[in-house]
Amino acid sequence: MWSYERRLEFPVNIKTPNAKLAQAIISQYGGPDGEMSASLRYLSQRYSMPYREVAGLLTDIGTEELAHLEMVATIVHQLTRNLSMEEIEKSGFANYYVDHTLGVWPQAAGGIPFNACEFQVKGDAITDLMEDMAAEQKARSTYDNILRLVDDPDVCEPIRFLRQREIVHFQRFGEALRIVQDRLDSKNFYAFNPEFDRCGDCKDENN
Repeated sequence: MWSYERRLEFPVNIKTPNAKLAQAIISQYGGPDGEMSASLRYLSQRYSMPYREVAGLLTDIGTEELAHLEMVATIVHQLTRNLSMEEIEKSGFANYYVDHTLGVWPQAAGGIPFNACEFQVKGDAITDLMEDMAAEQKARSTYDNILRLVDDPDVCEPIRFLRQREIVHFQRFGEALRIVQDRLDSKNFYAFNPEFDRCGDCKDENN
């Protein structure tokens, strides 16, 4: 159960609409490395994580990613609100407008709809955490690309904040991976899983 505080994690107050920029930033709403994928990834992986403190970390970060999703949606909304039809056509926003008017809908910058196949829940602690670390770096790279396109400080500041949180999450997942590897190694689990050797005699014969 969560307690919802009625404010954004970082303020978003964009004064100048820019539909062209919104089409790029929306990738962090519903794109392959966006906040929707991140939140669903971590909040789903937590159930099969064998160590409570790591499951807790996945819950915490997955919840924060929902807050980031809210921020990105707010950015897209503020960049596209009150657009005239002339602005919509001139910015190349017409195709999106036909399907969604000025609503916020999860898709990548290239127009591809959100797809849950873009993230994985494997049920293996090391596999999942390695994916999580890679996901945070890919999200950071996407924010880097967005920042190269932005010159409006009202947009830059919340995007910089989101980028920094990806770096922090990468570090936390790295620490979690170390915890998992140490504990699995102590059971001779990571290097060799005895569960897969169902025929001890066969193993001996091969030696």
